[in-house]
Amino acid sequence: MRRQRRQPSAEPGSAGREPKAVRGVTLLRVASARTFASLRRHRNYRLFFAGQLTSVAGTWMQNIALAWLVVSIAPHSRGLALAILTICRFGPFTVLGLLAGVVTDRFDNRRTVIVTQAVQMFFSGVLAAITLLGHVQLWEVYSIAALTGIALVFDAPSRQNLTFQMVGRDELPNAIALNSSLFNTARIFGPALAGIVIATWGAGWAFAINTVSYTAVLAGLLAMRKSELFPLSDRRHPTFWRGTREGFAYARRNRTVLTILLMMVVFASVSFNFNILLPLLAKNTLVAGPRTFGIISACFGAGALVGALSAAMIANARWRIMFAGAAGFGLCELVLAPLHSTALAGVLLFICGIFFTSYTANSNTAIQLASADYIRGRVLGLYYYAWNGLAPLGGVLVGYMCDHGGTQLAFFVGGGSALGVTALGVAAVKRPPREVQARPLAEPAAERLAA
Repeated sequence: MRRQRRQPSAEPGSAGREPKAVRGVTLLRVASARTFASLRRHRNYRLFFAGQLTSVAGTWMQNIALAWLVVSIAPHSRGLALAILTICRFGPFTVLGLLAGVVTDRFDNRRTVIVTQAVQMFFSGVLAAITLLGHVQLWEVYSIAALTGIALVFDAPSRQNLTFQMVGRDELPNAIALNSSLFNTARIFGPALAGIVIATWGAGWAFAINTVSYTAVLAGLLAMRKSELFPLSDRRHPTFWRGTREGFAYARRNRTVLTILLMMVVFASVSFNFNILLPLLAKNTLVAGPRTFGIISACFGAGALVGALSAAMIANARWRIMFAGAAGFGLCELVLAPLHSTALAGVLLFICGIFFTSYTANSNTAIQLASADYIRGRVLGLYYYAWNGLAPLGGVLVGYMCDHGGTQLAFFVGGGSALGVTALGVAAVKRPPREVQARPLAEPAAERLAA
């Protein structure tokens, strides 16, 4: 009898190696395809993403230049000066933020975003002009920051709701994570480039670059095909006061929405004030200049980008990921508080950025999926009010702490508050629900988050 030749797949050791290698390649391909799914499948979202990539980088340059300009103009009580800048930038959210969601639910989101982006472009150009002329005063900076803030109030919830219309419910988690990756890619290059531009040519040129960058996002918005936007079901036209009351009532009845909102109030007010903390960390604690400010800002942005890309590979938002990100962020701030080394601060800020995006991307996805189409704009309005509406009060508190206890005190209080509210959030989620959600559209997100 002729002996049969043994097949290669049966050789010792090879049977385990080949399937593992094949599985590894397959998993890599699946993860890569999942990460960029929204970009591959939706033309409108590709246009939006490309335009935002340029515009958001310019916006980050302006944010860094604004903070540094204020620190330069007001050499004394720098913490207070930056706190006032925060009030001017985010004060409009405090006054108008609760009404912005009604505008989102009432008007066409794409047209609203076109208007708000154009307004921001105009004021950026004005700021560039007066700074380059060499006669900029502190009150002018504050005034333009406040006017730009008014445009941002109506831009933020409308832009988020437009994302839902561009990709639909199934791809929303992926699109939000990609938006975060875009934002944090710009967070890396924007501050780093801003540091170079400010040190070489001055803050005015950073404002000028930002002005030009708005043309990209406006071109993308105008090129969109309205027929390819996903329709919003049960769309209504609420009045301002009644619509706002309906938004609050919906948030109270929906545990997912309420938990996320209350956690964001604490995080945004005390823990997320990096627009104040990082320039003071660079100038006062690390005793450095604009280049170091740009570098440490870029380190945080690089970590946030890693967190965003990781979130884009995950199909659904989950409580455990959100809470892990929140707790990790608070812990990083506590460790960062006593540091005086630029290298160690950069490493901690990188890790902090990963946890930051893990928390924020999952909370943003969860609150949108937990909201019905007819009221999502108002829920997003509440979300951005929680994020930005109380920022002026938080900015004054953080600025006061920096002036009296340095960034060490501010980081310690921010990290401790983050850990505390995360523990309360975990306890709230573990409690049995008091009532079943009335609308079935809120159930899928709640089920995924509970997993």
